[in-house]
Amino acid sequence: MSLPRPLVRIALVVLAALVTVLASAGLAAAHVSVSSPDASAGGYGKLVFRVPNESDSASTVKIRIQIPTDPPFASMSVQPVPGWTATTTKAPLDPPVTDDDGNQITEAVSVVEFDADAGGIAPGQFQEFALSGGPFPEADSLTFPVLQTYSDGNESAWIEPSVDGQAEPEHPAPVLSLAADQAAAPSAEPTTTAHEHAATTDQPAGVALFLAILALVVAIAGVVLGLRAARRTVSS
Repeated sequence: MSLPRPLVRIALVVLAALVTVLASAGLAAAHVSVSSPDASAGGYGKLVFRVPNESDSASTVKIRIQIPTDPPFASMSVQPVPGWTATTTKAPLDPPVTDDDGNQITEAVSVVEFDADAGGIAPGQFQEFALSGGPFPEADSLTFPVLQTYSDGNESAWIEPSVDGQAEPEHPAPVLSLAADQAAAPSAEPTTTAHEHAATTDQPAGVALFLAILALVVAIAGVVLGLRAARRTVSS
């Protein structure tokens, strides 16, 4: 016996809600992100880029990180990653800058690339890439556009800016929130850390996931009520 049309419609709603839940969960977890345990405006610190693999069939084989140069980082070094080869590209500075030791810096790192020697980041895995540098500029945040290349030739360009008050773009560029320099301003109120910023930027995806789950629960409840009503109709 075929199901009544209202129940078929409800079943389709349940399926759509389930797809939304899965898609929302994937979007919340798939972004390339950047964090730091010690970065602060005017100081030196470590940058950690977390790169999840989005593809179901291809591996991530190259990561290209664009480093801000306005103002530039006077110092930038790369932490080796087993199985990956790191290369840096420098851009000329006009005008030059002076580092903490009084030395004139005429060029600065503008791009860091990590190439997989073999394998890369397989589906269902992620890898972290670390840089160390400074001084960080006197700014609230820094944006690091990233290009992710897969073994099948596809690319994901994490370059779209995130705008306060607007929905998160499909491919947001990683953003690092800089804590205030406590040595320069000991009386300042505590500022948002990089980890807190990451949690904040994930809130839109978290809200979408919650709403999708709520819709799924409501749809399932509708199916249950519909089945009960159908049984009562048949029995009567």
